[in-house]
Amino acid sequence: MPSVVAFNGSPRKDSNTGLLIAEVLKVLEAEGIRTEMVQIGDTGLHGCRACEACRKLKNNTCSITDDPMNGWIAKVVAAQGLLLGSPTYFADVTSEMKAFIDRLGYVAGANGGFLWRKVGAAVMAVRRAGSVHAFDTMNHLFTISGMVVVGGTYWNMGIGRNYGEVLQDAEGLRNMKAIGENMAWALKRLHGQGDA
Repeated sequence: MPSVVAFNGSPRKDSNTGLLIAEVLKVLEAEGIRTEMVQIGDTGLHGCRACEACRKLKNNTCSITDDPMNGWIAKVVAAQGLLLGSPTYFADVTSEMKAFIDRLGYVAGANGGFLWRKVGAAVMAVRRAGSVHAFDTMNHLFTISGMVVVGGTYWNMGIGRNYGEVLQDAEGLRNMKAIGENMAWALKRLHGQGDA
């Protein structure tokens, strides 16, 4: 059975980003896909130090060991799908999400490209504008890593500022449902569980 691991880049545990991720995961679970959401914001995650130790170690780990990143890398290696979510900060992802992307991408590239042909999708919470650039940042990881990227019915965003407001964005919620359906469709076909 395929699995998807989702990473919430919001520094808030109760966040609009988390609500959007949960909407996608709800659809995946209904399709029989195992899911997990991981909170990466406000965990002390460090940025990449460009030490290149991962290129020497070649053991799917980062040399930085005083934050949770290596455990998260192991979750990504074990999963068939990767869902990233971030609020929009100054028209981009949070610093935590950027650190996650940089370190995951570097370790994956140094270890035979373990992201290759995993299914990826990204979602953003946004107050008003700037989410397309945040979307682009997350999609760069997917495309440079040879992942299968799925979309929805519009840019993968939900509009809301205060906690819970994204749940009032009917178009955004329809889009999260479509993203979940498309991820499930791709995962099942890539893993021999559906019609081509």
